[in-house]
Parts: sequence; structure tokens; C-alpha cells
Amino acid sequence: MRIVHVANFYGPSSGGIKTTLHELGRGYLKYGHEFIYIVPGPRYIKEQTPFGLKISLPSFTLPASGGYQIIRSNKQLLNLLEFLNPDRIEVSDRFTLLKVGRWAKQHKKASLVFSHETLNGLVQKFLPFIPVSLRNKLVNWHNRKLASSFDTVIATTEFAAAEFVRIGTKNLRKVALGVDLIEFNPENRNYKLRKELLKESEFLLVHCGRMSPEKQPERSVQALAELVRRGVNARLVIIGGGPLWSKIRKQSMGLPVEMVGYIASRQKVAAYLAAADLAIAPGPLETFCLSALESLASGTPVVASKSSAVGEILNISSIRPAGAVAADDGIAFANEIIKLLNKGNLRKVARSQAEQFSWANTIDAMLDIHDAKKPMITTKRRLKAA
Repeated sequence: MRIVHVANFYGPSSGGIKTTLHELGRGYLKYGHEFIYIVPGPRYIKEQTPFGLKISLPSFTLPASGGYQIIRSNKQLLNLLEFLNPDRIEVSDRFTLLKVGRWAKQHKKASLVFSHETLNGLVQKFLPFIPVSLRNKLVNWHNRKLASSFDTVIATTEFAAAEFVRIGTKNLRKVALGVDLIEFNPENRNYKLRKELLKESEFLLVHCGRMSPEKQPERSVQALAELVRRGVNARLVIIGGGPLWSKIRKQSMGLPVEMVGYIASRQKVAAYLAAADLAIAPGPLETFCLSALESLASGTPVVASKSSAVGEILNISSIRPAGAVAADDGIAFANEIIKLLNKGNLRKVARSQAEQFSWANTIDAMLDIHDAKKPMITTKRRLKAA
């Protein structure tokens, strides 16, 4: 089966979208399917990768986005799809690629779209002046349009699914994403690196994520400032780049904060996450947050925004959750951080929770949606001579 995935906002420094595409491709290839992913690029480029055939199409960069790119011509994209003649089409962009869903329906190709964002949350954040009733109408209208354009809408959490459940979407499926449980592992803890990062502090906190408005990275710095004010000897390492880099750097002046920028090496990111006592995931609109899950897999508990989906990943309603959630302000985050630090070692709890999420489970669910059962693996037995 030939599966083609089209995604905007994919690039050298993109996080969750890129990881998701690569892991889907790796899983589909493992079971003998063909995977092609079409993403934005400087020009038309074809290259074979370990995750399938990657095709880049000419794109433009969204202003003030910190490098997010969008495929320039939908006409060129649809012509390419016609040439590729896929059996199944996947889309990662609920805003600019609706035409792909309509094209798939016209050509009788099965299609699905990942809802990686909460539209309700985005509208509330960036268009706060719109009355609630009008905002709900706008969100419901777009979500109905999205759901009618594709055969299936994929939500990765109950939080992401909520705005579709509200309008009675019939073609909604929930598929949790996964984490690389081998690469992100408590055994990656390097005490020499930890000592270097601590710089004689007692506690090491890490923030791993894009420096963009919807992620609210300033919350992590606000939390650290409050911890310092209370006499907690903690240090914060911030991993990631983006449009708010300069603002966050200015905000961090005079505080025990180290901004290391975007790290391309997943092994190095894994080492940083495993070295920390606690990870902060302040994004209030996160519908999944792979970096939080990678922290858990590394044995590092997480403090996340109460208004995001991360609480589901932390199993926050259980007797022993793998972290905590906080209201969206620095003082609330500091309160929860102190509580977790006082609880002592939660590394086994964090790892155990992460083990509930694997890419193997994700691939199984996606193949089921594609009606492509995994082939049975048979073992040939050699007959022994009598």
C-alpha cells in the first residue's frame, strides 16, 4: 500500500511534526508499505530517507513565526498527488490543506487529517476580543468543514478531541502518539553532564520546546524567578529556538538560566532530559506534547499547564501521577515544582507512565484505520534428518 503524508510546518528545527512523520514512516516501512512524505522546502527535492521518500516543494516562510514554512502552491501539490497516485492520504495541517481532503474525495482516495492543534485555544489566545458565542460558532464551523473534507479526523488526546465531540463529529478517531523508549531512557543520565549543568545548584530544571507565543516559554522563567525568590537553589536549562528567543533571554537576565538553543542531536536532548530533576511544559494549548513524553521516558517528572492535554499523559488523576499540573502563572508552577521536589524520586513512576505510550501502538492503530492489517510473521522450521 502506498501512503502519502502531506505536512506543513515541517523543517530542520521543527519538533513534534517531524518526529511524528518519521516514526509513522518507519512503522509503515517495517510492515512492507510504501511511505512518501511531502513537506515544505526551498525548491523541489526528492530524497530517499530511512523513513520513506521525502519530497520537498517550494514554500514560503510565515512572517514572525520563527521559520515555519508552508507549501507555496496547492496546485503543484495536487498535481504531484495525482502523479503519485496514493492508496491512502494523510495530512498534518488543519488550516491550509483542506483542498487535499477534497481532492482525495473527488479521486476516491481514503484520507485522514491529524488535528495537532486546538482551534478553540488558538482563537481564544490570538483573537481574545471576539465574543465567546462568535468564537464558538467560528470554531464549530471550521471543525465541521475539516471533518467533512476528510474521511477521518485523528485526535491524539481527549483534550484534542473535545471540540469535535462537542459538534458530534462521527468520523473522529483517537490515536495517541508514542515515544522512542530506547533513545529516551533513564540510563542516559550522565552525572558529569548533570554536574556541569547544575553549576553548583541543588536542583536542575529543563524546558524543552519551541520559543513561540503559543508555547508560553516565559512561564518557565517566571517559575524559576519565583523559586529563587523563595530560596530554592534551582537552575533552569532551556532547549529550543524560535521567535521569542531574544525576549526570553532578556527576561532571564540575572537568573540561573542557561539557554542552549535548538539541539539537532536527539541523543544530546535525551541526555539533557535524563540529567534533570524535573521538566517544565508550560504550553497551555498542547494537544499532546512529545517533549513532555520524552521527559517521562527519560525518568524525569513533568510540571505542565492545567489547561493543556499533558495532564492526560501524566495520568494526573491517578494515585501516583508522573508529575503535576498548574494554573497558567509562574507562582502556581513554582508551587507545584516545590511539591514534586519534596516528594523525592519519581523517576520510576515517570518511566513507567511513558511505557504506556509506544510508537508500535500508534502504528497498530493507524494501520487499523487504513484497513491495512499487519502481515503475519511466520517462522520456517528446518526438518531434521532422521
